[in-house]
Amino acid sequence: MTDYVEEQRNELEAIESIYPDSFTVLSEEPTSFTITVTSDAGENGETVEATLKFTYVAEYPDEPPLWEIYSQENLEDGDLENILTLLKQQAEENLGMVMIFTLVTAVQEKLNEIVDAMKNRQEEEKLRKEKEAEEAEKVKFQGTVVTIENFLAWKAKFELEMAEFRRKKQKEEEQAGKPRLTGKQLFERDHNLDTSDIQFLEEAGNNVEVDESLFQDIEDLDLDEDDPNFDPLDMDSDED
Repeated sequence: MTDYVEEQRNELEAIESIYPDSFTVLSEEPTSFTITVTSDAGENGETVEATLKFTYVAEYPDEPPLWEIYSQENLEDGDLENILTLLKQQAEENLGMVMIFTLVTAVQEKLNEIVDAMKNRQEEEKLRKEKEAEEAEKVKFQGTVVTIENFLAWKAKFELEMAEFRRKKQKEEEQAGKPRLTGKQLFERDHNLDTSDIQFLEEAGNNVEVDESLFQDIEDLDLDEDDPNFDPLDMDSDED
C-alpha cells in the first residue's frame, strides 16, 4: 500500500532544497505551496514570471495535484492558457510519480520560449519600421510618378486656375478704369524691348534660322523706302 503522506513529505523537502528562494508554504492541511518561476533574461534584459500554486490531494502522486497560476508578470492571456494546458499534459504523463519538479521545469522552459518569441516579435517590428522608413525616404526623393491620368488631371486643374486668374485680373483692371494697352503701346512703354531682338541675335550668333516663307509675299507690298516720309511704325498704326 502506497504511503502517500510519506511521498508527499519527501518531495516537499526536496522541492524546498531545490527552490530555496522561490518556495513558500501556504498551508499544511492540505499541503499547499507556491513556487515562483522566472525565465532567463532576454537580449534587452526582459523576463517573464509565473508563480505556481500547488495543492496535494490525498492520493497524490497517483492523482495529479491541484494547480493554478497564483500571480504573473509580463505574460499575456494566451501565455497563461498555454501554461495551464502544459501542466495538465505533463501531469497526465507522470501519474504515479512525484511530479512537482517535472511540472516546474516544463513551465520554466515554456517561459524561456515566450521570451524568445518576444525577442522575435521585437526584431520583426524593428525591421518593419526600418522598411517603412526606407520606403518613406524613397517616396520623398522620387516624388509623384507622372502618368497620363494624373497629368491630364493636373492640366485640367491648371487651365481652370489660369482662366480664373485671367478673369479676376481683367475684372480688377476694368474696376480700376485702366484701358487695355495695344501691342504697340506695350512696346513703346517698355524700352527694354527695343534691344531685346538685337540682344537675342547677338547671343544666337550665326545659328539663327529664318523662315523664308514669312517673306514670300513681300514683293506684293507697296513699299517705297526711298520715300522720305516712309515710317515702318505707320504700318503698325494702320494695323491697329
